[in-house]
Amino acid sequence: MKCTDRELINLAVAAKENSYSPYSEFPVGAAIECADGTVFQGCNVENAAFGSTICAEAVALTSAITAGHREFTRIATSSDGATYCMPCGNCRQMLGEFAPDIEVLASRADGRYVSYPLSELLPRTFSMG
Repeated sequence: MKCTDRELINLAVAAKENSYSPYSEFPVGAAIECADGTVFQGCNVENAAFGSTICAEAVALTSAITAGHREFTRIATSSDGATYCMPCGNCRQMLGEFAPDIEVLASRADGRYVSYPLSELLPRTFSMG
């Protein structure tokens, strides 16, 4: 069963509570919805070797892929910031590999959110094809 936008955002907010972000002090949560309505959550996991840090969106996406899902409809992101929490370029590319038209719900600390198709956030994505 599909979530409402608010329910998906609330799942991202809940995932944010598990964030390990001692370096940036910028916890992020994400919730990705699969085509069948299944939702996977993720949070950012930082590392002292900064290149080893994993974004919340990547955790949610790879958890879904690990469970056998390959089709995605929406992803919600949440942070404690005053601006909308947008996926970084790397996460946009990762999402585009599987769902170039996925809807991105980017929220901010006050609960407000905006919605964009990924194709608008990352036009002409890189492809090996």
